[in-house]
Order: sequence, then structure tokens, then C-alpha cells
Amino acid sequence: MTGPALEPPEPGRSPPPANLREGLQRLAKDDPSAHGWHLGARLRNYFLTGLLIVGPVTITVYIIWWLINEVDAWVKPMVPKIYNPDTYLPFPVPGIGLVFSIVALTIVGALAANLLGRTIVSYGELMLGRMPIVRNVYLALKQIFESVITATTPTSSSFQKVGLIEFPSKGLWSLVFVTGETSGELVALAPNGENDLLTVWVPTGIVPPTGFICFLPRRDVTLLKMSVEDAAKIIISGGMVMPDYEARLRELAQGKGPQGKAGPAAAPPDVAAKLAEARTAAMQPAAAPAPTRSPKLK
Repeated sequence: MTGPALEPPEPGRSPPPANLREGLQRLAKDDPSAHGWHLGARLRNYFLTGLLIVGPVTITVYIIWWLINEVDAWVKPMVPKIYNPDTYLPFPVPGIGLVFSIVALTIVGALAANLLGRTIVSYGELMLGRMPIVRNVYLALKQIFESVITATTPTSSSFQKVGLIEFPSKGLWSLVFVTGETSGELVALAPNGENDLLTVWVPTGIVPPTGFICFLPRRDVTLLKMSVEDAAKIIISGGMVMPDYEARLRELAQGKGPQGKAGPAAAPPDVAAKLAEARTAAMQPAAAPAPTRSPKLK
């Protein structure tokens, strides 16, 4: 699309500056549909940015609200009316059941920590252990709760390493969490003559609570410097969120943890060697350039 040609300047009048003349020509040649396309792209970006900000907050608030309502529906009927604020207020107060649940669990834990509480718990487990069907269900649930609570404690050694294995077939690599070294009957059995085994958990994408437990030779597991949090982000997002490897190397080189806090951890040997080489090269004086001789004129 071509615009109207600019008229030549009248005699006796100075021509317009070059930049003004180029701007007028550009305005004359601009396509109005291009402005509409840029406006649509900008509005789309604004919408996606708002969705990215509001979406996670809305889902988080909804899940918390749903959890509070479910706990209230279970616990509130068991709360005495004298301690229930709904008795004195004209509107229901959300979260009362959750507060009473936390207080009750804390009291039960405090009672179970002393001698009398341990004795009562032992007698209760002994009675449940004599019931054929209830015993299996109780022991399975107890092991699951113990594993979850142990994994969420700050001093837990579970899932402290991330690795890569060839799974589900050769040439395809999957992220795994190394839970520890294999011990017990599996090591004594030594399948295929392998007694140096690692226990790894292979999570499924998008739904990380499900996965596979595998026992692999140590040489078949490639350990990574990636933190557990970064690996979880990759798995939950389906690979759309990838950690910043360069930032991770800088944190390791500075002796900082994944949260940016200083810690006693030192840099890995390969990173430390590269840093040492860079410091040595920086401390050495630069070599003076060789003098150049000017050609002699004949």
C-alpha cells in the first residue's frame, strides 16, 4: 500500500529536515491493520499475565477454603456448644474445627510422648494386631504416615539427591529421586551379581505422588547437582519449567544452598577447579605485545 507522494517544496521555502521527511513518509506508508495486530497481541499478553498471576492464587485459596470447610463439617459437631463461637454469634465462623483439630492432635502427641501415653498406645496396637483384617490395614496406614512425616521433616535424608536413569527403555532418560542405598535381603541376594545397589523413586509426570520403586546398580544412576525442588518443578510442570543451571552453579560456587542462604557446603570439585584456574589466570600479568618494526623505506 503506497501513500500519496510528498509535494515538492515551494520556491523560496527551505525543504523540511531529513528526519521529518522520513517520518512523514513512514506515516504515509503505515498499514492501519498492523496497529490492530499489535494491539491484539498486547491485549493477549496482558490477559495471559493476569491469568498467570491470579490463577495460582485463586486455586490455592480455593483448596485452603475447601479443606477448612471439610474439617469444620467433621469436627464442629463434636465441639461442645460452650466452646463453639457459632452459639453466640449470628453467623458461622470458619476454621473453628481446624483450630480444635490442631489443638487435639497436639494434646494427643504430648500425652503419647510420656510413659503413660506410650503404654496406652502399645496396648492399643496390641489389640489391633490381633484382628486379622484390621491389623493389615492399620499397619499399612501407619507405615504410610510414618514415611510421609519422616520425608517432610527438615532433618530427613529422604530425596536429597536427584539422578537420571534410562527408563522406560534404553535411550530414554527419566528424572529419579535417590532415596538411599539398598540393604537387607536385596543386597544379600545380589541379583545378576550386583551388590552395590541404589534405591530410586521414579515419579510420574504431573501427578508426582505416584511412581515406581527401582533398585539399580550405582553405575547406572547418573547423579545430578540439581536440587530436589528444581526436579519437582520439572516433573509437576511437565518439563515446561526448567531450572537456571548457571544460577545453580553460582550458588554452589559461593557455598550457598538452593534458597540462597549461606551454608557450609563447598563448591563441587569441577566448579572449584574452574574457579581456581580463572583466579590464577587473572592474577598473572598480561604479556606485553611484541614490538612491531616499521618497514624501511627504500
